[in-house]
Amino acid sequence: MTLWIAVDWGTTALRATLMAPGAIETRISDKGMNTLTRNAFEPTFLDLCGDWIDGPTRVIACGMVGARQGWAEAPYATVPAAPLGTGLTRVDAADPRLDIRIVPGLRQLAPHADVMRGEETQIAGILREIKDLDGVACLPGTHTKWAHVSAGEVVSFRTAMTGELFATICNHTVLRHSLTGDGWEEAPFLDAVSDALSRPETLTARLFELRAADLLHAQPAATARSILSGLLIGAELAATRPWWLGRDVVITGSSGTTRAYDAALRAQGVRPKLLPAEAMTLAGLTAAKDLP
Repeated sequence: MTLWIAVDWGTTALRATLMAPGAIETRISDKGMNTLTRNAFEPTFLDLCGDWIDGPTRVIACGMVGARQGWAEAPYATVPAAPLGTGLTRVDAADPRLDIRIVPGLRQLAPHADVMRGEETQIAGILREIKDLDGVACLPGTHTKWAHVSAGEVVSFRTAMTGELFATICNHTVLRHSLTGDGWEEAPFLDAVSDALSRPETLTARLFELRAADLLHAQPAATARSILSGLLIGAELAATRPWWLGRDVVITGSSGTTRAYDAALRAQGVRPKLLPAEAMTLAGLTAAKDLP
């Protein structure tokens, strides 16, 4: 079985990649887990990828596709654990050509409750790239993960809702009128990171300053967005200091978020290694392909 399909199926999007010698192709759909009922996953997958399938085909999937509301629930493995250490969950597909397996997520019971789905596959990909990693994987996104990785295992991890907070503030608060556009300026961003790191208790007060600065001084939206990003990431760094301080850090995310986290950490004396998120996800799914 040389042809197989790698699937990253999250809350809001589906990304499928045909993995065949000399024929890698990726397709993307906006039909994420939160738009589907359980019996809609297989038809949605076949609508996107059906023409790739002309015989028995293995499908390796990660992300929210394995959640309780997903195609099939893939039980969490409890850390400390290897990111792919518990095997895969098989899906009973109606189409007999499909051999579908889902990567389980990870959970942490103590010292605080936490869960991840999809990021464990990226961590497995990072470990294919850096086999002896003893440090921290920072996986920025809607819910940023900070995972302590040692001896091939995820030892502990911490989640911050920074990406979701940024989107919510930009779209659903009074600040939205001052945050239009896509600009980013490094200097005000880094000043805001430093301020939030040293005085995280002032965060909510600093947020309203963005609106006032717009009304009173016509502060550009790009400056305001940069300050907002810096305040939220700075507060996140303050909360996750035990994960990154004095450790080797690998950042795996989209280009925009990676740039911001890299700049913020470098300002604190950390020199992260940067690895692309999509490539690490595919590397992790490739590592999972031969698991039982």
